[in-house]
Amino acid sequence: MRRSDIETFYARLQVANPTPKTELEYASTFQLLIAVILSAQATDVGVNKATARLFPVAPTPDKMLALGEEGLAEYIKTIGLYRTKAKNVIATCRQLIERHASEVPAEREALEALPGVGRKTANVVLNTAFGQPTIAVDTHIFRLGNRTGLAPGKTVIEVEKKLIKLTPAHYARDAHHWLILHGRYVCKARKPECSSCCVSDLCRFNRGKAALTPTIC
Repeated sequence: MRRSDIETFYARLQVANPTPKTELEYASTFQLLIAVILSAQATDVGVNKATARLFPVAPTPDKMLALGEEGLAEYIKTIGLYRTKAKNVIATCRQLIERHASEVPAEREALEALPGVGRKTANVVLNTAFGQPTIAVDTHIFRLGNRTGLAPGKTVIEVEKKLIKLTPAHYARDAHHWLILHGRYVCKARKPECSSCCVSDLCRFNRGKAALTPTIC
């Protein structure tokens, strides 16, 4: 996609959604971190249902740690991989208390050192909580980057690096949310809604050109 088209691409997404935000529900940076950890291989709707019960009882690292793995598991058992996630969340709470004075760190290295926190989760927290211009490439953004021609790549990190490089600075803060929401609700995997897409004329897929079919590595 040409740079002039990329500018137009983001400008239209901004007009369609001037104030994009995550669909995860949270009341603090800590709760955002936990919700993102729980959202791996799960829907935001499913996570929100679980955390609606969990967060009033355990809104802070110390109170969540007090639940223990089994106690926490009871609140999140409707979420996939809940036992592994319970183990990671409890370990993360312990580290936050012991190493970070119960605060979520704003540095990538410190975030990725927390159990259950990989690059994608760190990117979400850095962007949503701390306003950093990071882009967390999930399946939706990976698909959109390749299908549209915005940032084609064979791996998640390749797509991420291209998006960071090509996204105009004045759109960098909100790019993550625009892309994930567009991929989730418009540029769908099986039946993309090209007829109602505000950037369809800029898209390689809609122009009938051969689209890449890479695999997430």
